[in-house]
Amino acid sequence: MTGYPPAAPGAKSRGFTLVSAIFILVVLAGLGAAILVISTAQQVGSALDIQGSRVYEAARAGIQWGAYKQLRPPSSCAASTSFAFPTAPTLAGITVTVTCTTHADGSGGPPVHVIQSTACNQPAGAAPGSCPNPAPGANYIERRLKVTL
Repeated sequence: MTGYPPAAPGAKSRGFTLVSAIFILVVLAGLGAAILVISTAQQVGSALDIQGSRVYEAARAGIQWGAYKQLRPPSSCAASTSFAFPTAPTLAGITVTVTCTTHADGSGGPPVHVIQSTACNQPAGAAPGSCPNPAPGANYIERRLKVTL
């Protein structure tokens, strides 16, 4: 014997509950942090996806506007026109730049009209600005559509 009193029954497991509780708390805290990070990333991704759809629809509106201006006599679609949407809840904060060009098709037929619409959420320059932006910031979204008539 070493001089120690004999151990009471169950004395070897004394303090094991505290270690287990701390381990479980650390694991749960890590799991909670991981869920928070994943949830935040999903929310940001969803918001950017919705914004991308809005910018695409703005580019489509630009194509329709350019076709209307180009095909309505007298043709009045300028070489490049930029405009921002009014503060409506759907397309607010989006700028569209529409470029119209006309050239002969080479076969003596009617002229060919090319309309390009570029929409973005962070335009370059002073209001209304223009798209594309050569130095965009974070979360920049741009959609470009081109139609030949």
